[in-house]
Amino acid sequence: MSHLTLALDVMGGDFGPRVTTPATLKALEQNPTLSFLLFGNQQQSAPFLEKIPPQYQQRIQFHHTEQVIDANASFSLAIKQSKNSSMRLAIEAVAKGLADGCISGGNTGALMGLAKLLITPLPNIDRPALTSLIPTMNGQSTVMLDLGANVEVNKKQLTQFAEMGNLFAEVMLDLVYPRLSLLNIGTEDSKGTQLIRDVHQHLRTRHDINYQGFIESDKLLNHLTDVIVCDGLSGNIALKALEGAAKNIISLHKNPESSHLCLMVKNYVMKAILYPYYRKLQKINPDRHNGATLLGLSKVVVKSHGGANEKAFFYAIEYAARQVQSQIPQQIQQRLVHL
Repeated sequence: MSHLTLALDVMGGDFGPRVTTPATLKALEQNPTLSFLLFGNQQQSAPFLEKIPPQYQQRIQFHHTEQVIDANASFSLAIKQSKNSSMRLAIEAVAKGLADGCISGGNTGALMGLAKLLITPLPNIDRPALTSLIPTMNGQSTVMLDLGANVEVNKKQLTQFAEMGNLFAEVMLDLVYPRLSLLNIGTEDSKGTQLIRDVHQHLRTRHDINYQGFIESDKLLNHLTDVIVCDGLSGNIALKALEGAAKNIISLHKNPESSHLCLMVKNYVMKAILYPYYRKLQKINPDRHNGATLLGLSKVVVKSHGGANEKAFFYAIEYAARQVQSQIPQQIQQRLVHL
């Protein structure tokens, strides 16, 4: 793809244009084929837009709206508030073909609901699944889905997640016959719910999927598999536990309450004793893997973490751009036809 346009919800997330606008500039600097449709409050965004050099402003179209979906609103209320909101307008731009993909750090339920309402789902997919790449300790990545879109699922839907995740890993990770596992509370055949055991037995019979069996949550970062499949409740809990643990460990040497001398000594000890592990921890920094895709739609929709900083939001933009350039929805649709 020689040129791509992304629609961006400028107001989404905890920090709005203070984060989304600088991240947009960084994306424009890194990718000369990229342009943006920005949706948000012009007055609030102006101080940050003015810092963008003229040569990059030419690749931005800003659409003013004062309507924003409350990040803490319930799903039903968020949908009612969505008319003319920055999030809805960004998704509508994708649905109308004005943009190739969308990124928002706003209300997760509203984003998923509006995306499923406005964007055509892929054929033979009952429900889209939030999908992301999670880092592993050897510097590689693993596909994980669902991360919160579907709290309750059935056997057919979990199987569809496995099929989509398998194809996603082939394209995004450039793998042939990627390894796939089901998240469970143990690795024995008898462990887990009846649903997970039924899917486990079914995937064993699939010759088109390189099924490895169950994986436990303490092995998620060990790169024992390339795709991890689970329901949205389990996936969301596991992902947030990983994010929290990684951020807490990384922040050990950045305690602002320590005196300058104590901080120097602590950093020295950390690097001298834990240097090999410290470098690996930098690789699993959640900021570098920000962004979850609503996989199963005919267009790319990426959810950024609401608390993302400028660097993390940039990675969400980059993540969306890669999927558009790789034509992920089209490839999944084509391959599902052959299953």
